[in-house]
Amino acid sequence: MIRILHVITTLRTGGAETMLVRLLSAHSPEWSPVVVSLEDRGTLGEKISQLGIPVHALGLRGSLPNPLRAISLLPLVRRLEPQVIQGWMPHGNLTASAARAVLPESAPVFWNVRMTLDSLGAERWLTATAIRLGALYSRGPAAIIYNSRVAAAQHEAIGYCPRRRTIIPNGFDCRLFRSDERARQEVRAGLGVDLKAVLIGLIARFHPMKDHATFLQAAARVARAQPAARFLLAGTGVTWEQPALQKLIVEHGLQERVLLLGERSDVPRLTAALDIACSASWNEGFSNTIGEAMACGVPCVATSAGDTSADLIADTGGVAPPRDPAALAQAILRLIEAGSEQRRQLGLAARQRIESRFSLPAIARRYEDLYKECLEEPPEAAARMRGSGS
Repeated sequence: MIRILHVITTLRTGGAETMLVRLLSAHSPEWSPVVVSLEDRGTLGEKISQLGIPVHALGLRGSLPNPLRAISLLPLVRRLEPQVIQGWMPHGNLTASAARAVLPESAPVFWNVRMTLDSLGAERWLTATAIRLGALYSRGPAAIIYNSRVAAAQHEAIGYCPRRRTIIPNGFDCRLFRSDERARQEVRAGLGVDLKAVLIGLIARFHPMKDHATFLQAAARVARAQPAARFLLAGTGVTWEQPALQKLIVEHGLQERVLLLGERSDVPRLTAALDIACSASWNEGFSNTIGEAMACGVPCVATSAGDTSADLIADTGGVAPPRDPAALAQAILRLIEAGSEQRRQLGLAARQRIESRFSLPAIARRYEDLYKECLEEPPEAAARMRGSGS
């Protein structure tokens, strides 16, 4: 078995963390993975443990991690002797590269970059520092895995080595995310939403980049044109206790039309209950929630930010420019006015697209093939084989 060590900043619910869990659930038996979280076990550590995969949490928290505690990773790396080290997120990537130095034999290190960069000034200073340091050390890893061309271009613009670029999009579990009429009925009954109502959802953490403000402006326009429409919002921080969110909802008169559910563990069931799924982000690499909705047979509307519209939705839903509530509302209204049967057909096409191009087993194989390629070839030769991107 090939021993692989995954080093990630945190195991709280998020895009990178969720993709790690998916990848671990789909790896072939020849791989023996171990996960190290620089912080704690978060919300996903237990899910990884349930897969039979060891999870080690270093407990590094706060804006200034104690360097002495970071050293605790080094004996663990020596004991595990991984043959492959995979970093996730800026701090995890740098730590993965540092961990290789203590191994008696060199193991290829891979970085995983899953964030877009609109402005480094918008990031926490420690995260921004880690991103900049990544540019200085980006020739070291055997490959830098990006989940979108946008993320790759933005990082390379600040100095990340383009010769290390590899594009592997997100993968989706089509067994977990699927059309489910029973879930649709039960979720709606639990939320008090009529089965005939058009339920429009945005599942994303509360963060400026996710642009809940534009979505709610669009929702107000949709609500005026379609009185039966309801809006479901879920994700970390998406609650009535969030002052900024509450203010937006009141300003647009949506108090009786919006459901705020916070962070949920039943996202597949929630998604299956939707008629239309949305992403309003003004800077997005490759949207997990849109891919999940498509796997559930739900037609989607997303902004043209990132690779979501071109590589994921294609002709199975609608697209609007970022930060344009009128255009977003029009795209949603077109799907509502198309009727339930046309939405069903679009949803079937969306599901087929995910199954054929973005299924989790196929994406997991791409990771494993990349690892094996770099185990067999020196990093420079492997980089030449991959070219400028794949």
